[in-house]
Amino acid sequence: MTAPTDLEGTRIEVDLQERSYTVHIGPGVRGTLPHLVAGLGAKRAAVVTARPPELLPDLGVPTLVLPAQDGEHDKNLATVESMCRRFAEFGLTRTDVVISCGGGTVTDSVGLAAALYHRGVPVVHLPSSLLAQVDASVGGKTAVNLPEGKNLVGAYWQPKAVLCDTDLLATLPAREWTNGYGEIARCHFIGAGDLRHLALPEQIAASVALKASVVVSDERDTGRRHVLNYGHTLGHALERATDYALRHGEGVAIGTVFAGRLAAALGRVSEGRAAEHLEVVQHYGLPWRLPADVAPQRLIDLMRLDKKATSGLTFVLDGPDGPDLVHDVPEQLVADTLAAMPRD
Repeated sequence: MTAPTDLEGTRIEVDLQERSYTVHIGPGVRGTLPHLVAGLGAKRAAVVTARPPELLPDLGVPTLVLPAQDGEHDKNLATVESMCRRFAEFGLTRTDVVISCGGGTVTDSVGLAAALYHRGVPVVHLPSSLLAQVDASVGGKTAVNLPEGKNLVGAYWQPKAVLCDTDLLATLPAREWTNGYGEIARCHFIGAGDLRHLALPEQIAASVALKASVVVSDERDTGRRHVLNYGHTLGHALERATDYALRHGEGVAIGTVFAGRLAAALGRVSEGRAAEHLEVVQHYGLPWRLPADVAPQRLIDLMRLDKKATSGLTFVLDGPDGPDLVHDVPEQLVADTLAAMPRD
């Protein structure tokens, strides 16, 4: 991490050789966009935004502005096709740039559109939600949902830069804060340490620095990167089972508590360590009980569709040497652990 300069904020480097980029964190960092566009040599820009377009500076090149909506229901292949067709109508080339502005679902779908259009167009992410700033916009994973499951169609496409402008968080509704803190809470158990005493910008920077270090060591998710999915196996299943009425970070928070309990049931951690999962989640004011109307068997069926589940029910679980991917977890043990979870 290097010292901030001018509008660049705190800088965290994602060192991937020719695919390297910088994550800028701080108030007003979106003001660097014109400089970034010029540095890329782009003649045109396409901005896909879920926030008012006037929040972005003049980019200095002809710009196509496409409205977007945050939320899982628009995170699909139809949305990607629509974006790509508009790019083509505008005359966007592979030497131009696509800019996303929105939450994690926007960065995911816009990132995939940029990866596919002309087999790859430079993309810059301007995440405007806490969840997107601490997690979704960094790392180059782009994906959309199918009716059969979350994030089942995607590609790896690293951005040219990520601008985490903390000014954009000022108007977030309370539930969006909860959504983001779900990802911060799970960082406690995957190497970031205890972030509870830090100010928000420091929590964002610590979360991004952790993710950057993991991505650099495992860009394409063949090993260590699975730790980033801590709490996500049950979290994704809860999103699907509630038709996304439960937000991503909320599901991850419940999934984190569950992961601690399942790890204890397998003898991987102590009951005290399992209780620490609940303490951390509760500190951030996050949900931790299962929804009352979701059947355990429905959740188990959905968890079998998880991308990590190449061999039976598979979870990232804490253990004596830290979090690790655990395959073939007995279904009855999963069912019993779910049954023991309190419900709303």
